[in-house]
Amino acid sequence: MKRIYQLSIGFAIMLTVFACGPKKEAATTEDYGTPKEEAVTPSGGDVIAQGESLVKASDCKTCHHKINKIIGPSQTEIAKKYEFTEANVKLLAEKIIKGGSGVWGQIPMSAHADISQPDAEKMARYILSLDGEKEH
Repeated sequence: MKRIYQLSIGFAIMLTVFACGPKKEAATTEDYGTPKEEAVTPSGGDVIAQGESLVKASDCKTCHHKINKIIGPSQTEIAKKYEFTEANVKLLAEKIIKGGSGVWGQIPMSAHADISQPDAEKMARYILSLDGEKEH
């Protein structure tokens, strides 16, 4: 009887694992828009489009919508606050990687240590392009 009980518990655990396991991400219909100006690297890659893809593939949209405030500021609010300069690209890339708090309120932004510096800079360039400003 004890063996049947153990098997039943094991089976219930397996069902739970399979039921709660990885799920396919639902297709979103949320439109993050297209930046007005496209930055192109000397090697020919479209940095703004790459940054947009990285933002869409990340968990950024959990707290930051393109135009609406959710938990953190909207991406467009960020673009309006920061001038589109190389220094601000580096600053925002660092904030993406290390996280932070206090600039937009008391709720801290979690760190994203798994994002590389070059990818974080592409994401920052995309975000800074959302207000139509060109990088200078």
